[in-house]
Amino acid sequence: QVQLVESGGGLVQPGESLRLSCAVSGSTFRIQRTSWYRQAPGKERELVAIISNGGNTQYPDSMKGRFTISKNNAKNEVYLQMNSLKPEDTAIYYCNAWYTVNLRNLEVWGQGTLVTVSS
Repeated sequence: QVQLVESGGGLVQPGESLRLSCAVSGSTFRIQRTSWYRQAPGKERELVAIISNGGNTQYPDSMKGRFTISKNNAKNEVYLQMNSLKPEDTAIYYCNAWYTVNLRNLEVWGQGTLVTVSS
């Protein structure tokens, strides 16, 4: 199995930066890709960024430019660097991973970390 624990959320002012971390544990070698999603109050969960097992990254067009996903394989951590934060970035940010067990693709979510952007 795979477990995900996010950290790094908090209250920041508009224009500031924040880096979120996702600690990955368990059968990390089974992971195919890890992603960050976010869910703002009253809105649906949306994709922020994806990083594959090989380190390739993808971003929806709406997330390109201010968000950067990266990972440290030695530490089993995935990061989301967020720059020039805006009030509309306020949301719970979730770490997500897809992994394979016995040819079955399974999905796991972390508990989320709250990011509030406000002056």
